[in-house]
Amino acid sequence: MNYSLRQLRVFVTVARVKSFSRAGEMIGLSQSAVSHSVKELEQQTGVRLLDRTTREVALTEAGQQLAARLERVLDELHSTLRDAGRVGTQLTGKVRVAASQTISAHLIPRCIAQSNRCYPEIDFVLHDRPQQWVLESIRQGEVDFGIVIDPGAVNDLQCETILAEPFLLLCREDHPFAAQECACWQDLQHERLVLQDYASGSRPLIDAALARFSVDAHIVQEIGHPATLFPMVEAGIGISVLPALALPLPQGSHLKVKRLTPVVERQLMLARRKNRSLSTAAQALWEVVRAQASELSAGRTHNPLYQI
Repeated sequence: MNYSLRQLRVFVTVARVKSFSRAGEMIGLSQSAVSHSVKELEQQTGVRLLDRTTREVALTEAGQQLAARLERVLDELHSTLRDAGRVGTQLTGKVRVAASQTISAHLIPRCIAQSNRCYPEIDFVLHDRPQQWVLESIRQGEVDFGIVIDPGAVNDLQCETILAEPFLLLCREDHPFAAQECACWQDLQHERLVLQDYASGSRPLIDAALARFSVDAHIVQEIGHPATLFPMVEAGIGISVLPALALPLPQGSHLKVKRLTPVVERQLMLARRKNRSLSTAAQALWEVVRAQASELSAGRTHNPLYQI
């Protein structure tokens, strides 16, 4: 049957007030439009629903049965739609966010704290995983959105850059580089390097920079977790290249961080599935992450490590 919701509502109103003219006044239609709508519904159902006389409108037996059931159904539909609208605007519930480890360690705590202050009814759930897992979890809908290092050309994700940060040199305080204001990428030619492995989104960018500056890298250790870089370098195993978000240095360490020139940056991005809407709660946390990244960037303005 090709009936419309409007036809059903018109019929229920006529059945309730027993008048085409009064029904029309209540729902904003002319008497003729009300009559035409009821006739169309009768054609769709194949039965007469109303007996019309010059003085009154009376329900047939089929009309009585339909009107009684329709009123309940339309009330339930109205309630369902109202509840759906309420859910769509609620700043409550669970929002799942995935991020790689260096991001999780430093940017995300700021975001969670701000979310708790602004939206105490939203549960910010962090999934702390390597970059490829983060990307796949976004694609599979396992999380609402993620924060990633620029993944390059991806057609199935909507990405927005929120922070650009430089790669820095990490060395011991007794290393020759520690006495310099900065170091050049080319100076890494004969150095022993401790780098993150390819689970990190930063590693391809570091490799590209080494190739760009014709550095034949001597990589002595590849590790999974960024925090392991610090004890490795402090133990004298080698020096390292790390993103700025890996800072600060461990308290009491004998390590130094220096600018690397020319400056090579990585882009941090918010990422979500393309053409998929975020819930109101997820959109609110998306904005929180964006704002916290902007504050972090502004706070680096006068730090010499970030001067290009």
